Amino acid sequence: MLYLICFLVTFAACVIGTICGMGGGIIIKPVLDATGVMSVSAVTFLSGCTVIAMSCWSVGKTAIKKESALDLHSTPFLAIGAALGGIAGKQLFNLAAAQFAYPDKAGGVQACLLFIATLATLLYTIKKDRFTPKQVQSRAAALFIGLLLGLLGAFLGIGGGPFNVAVLCYFFSMPTKKATQNSLLIVLFSQLSSTLQTVFTAGAPQLDHIILLGMMIVAVAASEVGRRIHRRLDERQATLCLEGAMILIMGISVYNMFRFFG
Repeated sequence: MLYLICFLVTFAACVIGTICGMGGGIIIKPVLDATGVMSVSAVTFLSGCTVIAMSCWSVGKTAIKKESALDLHSTPFLAIGAALGGIAGKQLFNLAAAQFAYPDKAGGVQACLLFIATLATLLYTIKKDRFTPKQVQSRAAALFIGLLLGLLGAFLGIGGGPFNVAVLCYFFSMPTKKATQNSLLIVLFSQLSSTLQTVFTAGAPQLDHIILLGMMIVAVAASEVGRRIHRRLDERQATLCLEGAMILIMGISVYNMFRFFG
């Protein structure tokens, strides 16, 4: 039953994550936290490895097929910043977790921050016609923005989220579909640096290696399904998918807040 739960959650999350440019971790992490089948640290590590496999496959496949819409002026610097932020975010989470007698309580902090960040992103997405998009040209600014995105994603244990897409739309004037592709590269760098830091400092948590390998394989298959669906969507449909995913994430986050702090 544990295998079935993990694999089904991974498949659904990575299909949605690829379509919306969020990575799958933003759904995998809170859903598996909500089930209580594993510790917060184990779920975070599994989610991270799954997101790396999913985003690496998706980014690589679009590049090979020459379907990539990466912004080569800004996105590489966003990605580098996200990698640095991933390291900082992981350290920040470890400090926060150390403040609780039971480390899993830190999952409640993650759920609360995820809810706030997702709500703010949803409100922006709905009202974005009222905002005039910027066109950031400074690579230093792109590096700093990537740092903040990576820090938030790593602290939450999700690699990235819908806030990545919103930031790219607002600060870099990207349409939603282009932003989703660029977001996945940022998610990849953020989660890769965060996960490697865990491995080389604290070591990987004890977990079932069949689950780890299975989730990574399922993530690759799901990202291929999501990539094909994404190609068929127009801008309006892509935005609706993103908004629906955010509402789902907020609902799960509320449940987890009550679960960890109740």
